[in-house]
Amino acid sequence: MSKGKKVLLTGGLGFIGSHTAVVLIERGYDLVIVDNLSNTTEEPLDGIEAITGVRPTFEKADLSRSNEIEAFFTKHPKFDGVINFAAYKAVGESYKDPLKYYTNNIQSLSLLLQQCAQRQIPKFIFSSSCTVYGEAEHLPIDENAPIQEALSPYGNTKQIGEEIIRDTIEVHPELNC
Repeated sequence: MSKGKKVLLTGGLGFIGSHTAVVLIERGYDLVIVDNLSNTTEEPLDGIEAITGVRPTFEKADLSRSNEIEAFFTKHPKFDGVINFAAYKAVGESYKDPLKYYTNNIQSLSLLLQQCAQRQIPKFIFSSSCTVYGEAEHLPIDENAPIQEALSPYGNTKQIGEEIIRDTIEVHPELNC
């Protein structure tokens, strides 16, 4: 993606998302942030604006709900790329409520990829996790390390997410993930 391109940043008001928003705006991207505010507030918008001088477009939506993601993409139909940080991430909590993690992390990813394919959004960046490497065979872990069995429901959602992306690009090679 290059300057002037329109980017969707999901989970964009979380810690990593808000820092990514600053970098994208500073590099000239037109940014739309969507977040369900389950782990944050709208306050990071003020910080992004204070740093960059730009207040990005923000929409509150739960991307794991098909009606909300459809409404969002009806309002914002065209993007050059998606950066997906929208996921629950607390390993301990994932043991206590695994279905919450599967619903949010997997369903939102699937619905986002469907929209990318339908709307011909060419680029998709997925925020995975080192948890996909389970009990690592060696340190430091790099991208050549073998995937291990996930040790938590959260880690499993990230492994499944990577598999969903791999399977999706098999039938949608125009989608660069």
